[in-house]
Amino acid sequence: MNISLFHVARFVILWTAIWMGLSGFQAIAQEAPARADMSQQWQHADAAQDGMIGTSAARAYSELLAGRTPQPVVVAIIDSGTEVSHPDLDGNIWVNTDEIAGNGVDDDRNGYVDDIHGWSFISGPGGDVVHDNLEFTRLYAALYKLFNGKTEEQVSKSERADFRRYISMKADYENRLAEAEQQREEYNQIVQFHALADGLIKTKLGKDEYSLEDLALITPEDDLMNASLDFMRAVFEDDLMAQLEDYRQHIESQFEYSYNLDFNPRPMVGDRYEDTRERIYGTPRMHGPKAEHGTHVAGIVGAERNDFGMDGICPSCQLMILRCVPDGDERDKDVANSIRYAVDNGARIINMSFGKSYSPHKDVVDEAVRYAESKGVLIIHAAGNEGKNVDKKDNFPNARYEKGGRCKTWIEVGASTASAQQLAADFSNYGKKSVDIFAPGVAVYSTMTEASYKLESGTSMASPVVAGVAGALLAYFPELSAAEIRKILLASGTDFSKQKVTLPGSTEEVAFGTLSRTGRVINLYEAVKLAQEKAGK
Repeated sequence: MNISLFHVARFVILWTAIWMGLSGFQAIAQEAPARADMSQQWQHADAAQDGMIGTSAARAYSELLAGRTPQPVVVAIIDSGTEVSHPDLDGNIWVNTDEIAGNGVDDDRNGYVDDIHGWSFISGPGGDVVHDNLEFTRLYAALYKLFNGKTEEQVSKSERADFRRYISMKADYENRLAEAEQQREEYNQIVQFHALADGLIKTKLGKDEYSLEDLALITPEDDLMNASLDFMRAVFEDDLMAQLEDYRQHIESQFEYSYNLDFNPRPMVGDRYEDTRERIYGTPRMHGPKAEHGTHVAGIVGAERNDFGMDGICPSCQLMILRCVPDGDERDKDVANSIRYAVDNGARIINMSFGKSYSPHKDVVDEAVRYAESKGVLIIHAAGNEGKNVDKKDNFPNARYEKGGRCKTWIEVGASTASAQQLAADFSNYGKKSVDIFAPGVAVYSTMTEASYKLESGTSMASPVVAGVAGALLAYFPELSAAEIRKILLASGTDFSKQKVTLPGSTEEVAFGTLSRTGRVINLYEAVKLAQEKAGK
């Protein structure tokens, strides 16, 4: 059995990077607890008072907003779906009062039947889209059908640019499959090492069952036993085998869905998919079969303030639920329609905690974003979790219009930690031109499906932090426009521009100010002060 101890250590690094990058998930589940303290929900903390670089939301509410009555603000959560029955969310879910639930009639004549709390653009007569492939795969599959087996000499001159793109994407596709295959091999080696370590420890202890306490009785006589003990401690303390199973499922999902050229779940939706400007399709099943991500995001923005669970940053927000994000890459048509639905049905703020590297119908998304901008709707978007410079490598959707210019009501958000020693999260995307501001995005405590709670990490968590801060500001200063809210939020963030940090995805040290337009971390306390000055209150 040829098992490299290197692969054991590498698994921890590799799995953390992959799982963080894909879903921002940190597997720490908790059942409905008493109200979390500041150390748990540190996104509300104040650096001076609590020693953690949060949003200073708790301080803003206690010192600046106490005794004042907020106005309700509708925030659209465009995501994977949300558990609207969660006891920490159910009182803050948007209700379409012009629609009668369950009567099968479009009472408000907006084109969507029974849209009581929102809409799903990835479900239909055939069921709910759970998995989808990557946009890269969809684009490559179309080129593969045209050019597989051909040489450049065999295609027409008008097709040669597409053929060269096919050749480039083919190399990328094969590299991705090879990497996935390597991950599968490394997973198998880790499983083999687990069996070896377990056998060595059972032999050493002289029994078939043992506990974490038993491991402390063993004095390692060589590196192999030392590694075995470390591994089995992780099994007991960190639920490592459950993480391995998640890793296995991720690997198999790459082959079955992400890179499967023949996989296409779209027919179940029942729309005319090629008609990118089709508006009316989908169902009111906005919960969806995989609502974990959207439920967590929704709680960060607007969970109720009560004596259990956690607090949303904007408890006066009404959460409009829109589902267009499967396990895989969202489709441009669905993103555009979700934005339009949100705008047409009264959302003042839209949160989008998703992204991808290709956008074949960016023009359609741009039209929807321009529409939101024209209606004074603020769009908050997660910068992504690949540790890359999005000035150089695209992350879609984004604020840049294909035909020139930028959306003036868009905020792009990177993820920060609670500590100035490493303020930029090591997975966060960044960009001096493309990212506007950073916000808490590591081990953020929020709501989860089945009325539970979890810690999760990712720019997916940082974005709703900013959406919540924006919602709170708008709730107390409803006269402010989206552009004014954006300007205040970016100007009032805590300035860490000169703070030295490790560049995400590397070991290089840089100034935090090089990672975004502002070099700041969002701060509700300072935003309220600035809004008060502007409003004369």
